[in-house]
Amino acid sequence: MFKNILMYRIDASWSATAAQVEEALQAGRFVDCGASQEKSLGWVAPRGQANGALLEAVAGQWIIKLMVETKALPASVVNRKAQERVAQIEASSGRKPGKKETRDLKDDIRLELLPMAFTKQASVPVWFDREARMLVIDAASQARADEVVTLLVQALPGLALSLINTQTSPAAAMADWLVTQDAPAGFSVDRECELKAADESKAVVRYARHRLDTQEVQQHVREGKMPTRLAMTWNERVSFMLTEGLQLKKVAFLDGVFESGSTSKDDDFDADVAIATGELRKLVPDLLAALGGEMVGV
Repeated sequence: MFKNILMYRIDASWSATAAQVEEALQAGRFVDCGASQEKSLGWVAPRGQANGALLEAVAGQWIIKLMVETKALPASVVNRKAQERVAQIEASSGRKPGKKETRDLKDDIRLELLPMAFTKQASVPVWFDREARMLVIDAASQARADEVVTLLVQALPGLALSLINTQTSPAAAMADWLVTQDAPAGFSVDRECELKAADESKAVVRYARHRLDTQEVQQHVREGKMPTRLAMTWNERVSFMLTEGLQLKKVAFLDGVFESGSTSKDDDFDADVAIATGELRKLVPDLLAALGGEMVGV
């Protein structure tokens, strides 16, 4: 649970109840892609139960889940079929279809092939921390998180979300930690990072399973290569990759954090949510403090 973390602030004016959120999400419950539909998005039960509740409240934290289903239709297949159709038209009429007609041919071909296309599903857990007024989306990309935010704002009247920003940019902070070899209190720098030049060269240096407390790394930073991602560990309990966009990737809870004595899948879900959110509710404030605190009103 929670492999990626994108953090948003929930506007203080929003105060819906769990029952109201559950009811509002029902209208957007997930439905499989139709025969000619390329993509379908909708809410599913976080526990994985068919027709289960769309919002689960565990230890005061709300969990919902978005399902995204897409049909894989390679462009190369569409292009090959289109070329065959173009060749047939040329052979039968002696004319070559123009650009618009070729585009229309491709659209027709896509509609013909979609019912036979393979489908792929991906779920996106979403966590509401009402006390901290924070929303966390477990998405690997900002584009996927934007889809979640759009659907939430459409479904939940009055909900307003804003990305969390900090006084010190993550890139500047990561550069300082690498140069001074002094990680913020409670954090340690691990053995992976990416540095990228800001000039037109866009040169990139990546380190994996490599010591970062070296003069070579410091020299790269001093020459203008800014960190875009840096592996870190918090209190020897949670490891993650901090990015320049204040995203946490490759989140992993370390040995000893999860000690479940549960005997059922439902118990596992509750324990996992309670433990994961309990750790992250302490990690996030520490990280924001290490970045100079939150920038308010931006």
